[in-house]
Amino acid sequence: MSAPTVTRRKSSAPKVDAFQLITDQVIEILDAGVAPWRKPWNAETGMPLSMSSGKAYRGVNPFILAMQAAVKGYASPWWGTYKQITGRGGQVRKGEKGTMIVFWKMLVLVDEDTGKRKMLPMLRTYSVFNADQADGDLGLPERVETVSGAEAIAECDAAVAAYLAAGPSLGIGGDAAYYQPSRDHVQMPELSTFVGSEEYYGTLFHELTHSTGHSSRLARKELLESHRFGDASYSREELVAEMGAAFLSGMTNISAATLPNSAAYLQSWIRALRGDKKLLIHAAAQAQKAAELILGITYADNES
Repeated sequence: MSAPTVTRRKSSAPKVDAFQLITDQVIEILDAGVAPWRKPWNAETGMPLSMSSGKAYRGVNPFILAMQAAVKGYASPWWGTYKQITGRGGQVRKGEKGTMIVFWKMLVLVDEDTGKRKMLPMLRTYSVFNADQADGDLGLPERVETVSGAEAIAECDAAVAAYLAAGPSLGIGGDAAYYQPSRDHVQMPELSTFVGSEEYYGTLFHELTHSTGHSSRLARKELLESHRFGDASYSREELVAEMGAAFLSGMTNISAATLPNSAAYLQSWIRALRGDKKLLIHAAAQAQKAAELILGITYADNES
């Protein structure tokens, strides 16, 4: 399907700043002492799912929805618009508030004066409700995925092995975890030195996400531009790695913790997000690409 064509016209209507609204939601949670990408979905119910497609949300949306589910105590992984819920025979309860999510749509813009055409990504917003906010039988399947530790570890190892077969080298040992772009090398301490398996794999996923930014793969400018602690590129790349680790943890059915939720750590993200309202959504998009590269996932279209 081709992208829709629109003519650019000036409008006096106030614009909704989706970037700022999303960022404000995350800053509110950070102020409460929680990093939403640390454990962005419930390990028992799985990733947030769309009622319309039956598939997991992508981009920044899983973080937004899981963050809300954690705060509100929703047990269901299913989310849908008011119309989708009523179409299934349900009814959103009076007083319930929806959660805003975002969706990228490509438009063809035609300049009225020059007639020139160009592609423009447009960020659209939707309000969705969790199934727990509605009454009635919505006809949704139960999605409770209880996976034993051994099975989760096996799935993680399989995902890592497939990527490492043609990816960066991996060394085990020492007391530091890092990715070295010049050698295209990931170094990890022994599994036995970690508090638990989830901490180990969360850290490994973090470093492997860094490795996807190598010039031979996604050539992510945040990784290639700078490696100095604390500068803008470093902060952006660390956020990509954090979110990438969270995506991979959710996709392999584990709940990972990679870095401590220290006050200084959380405040550093608050400062970064307040300084760049587009940072969160762009970082989530980069993290999604990284996770899909590691797992060998491809999509035919851009689903939210």
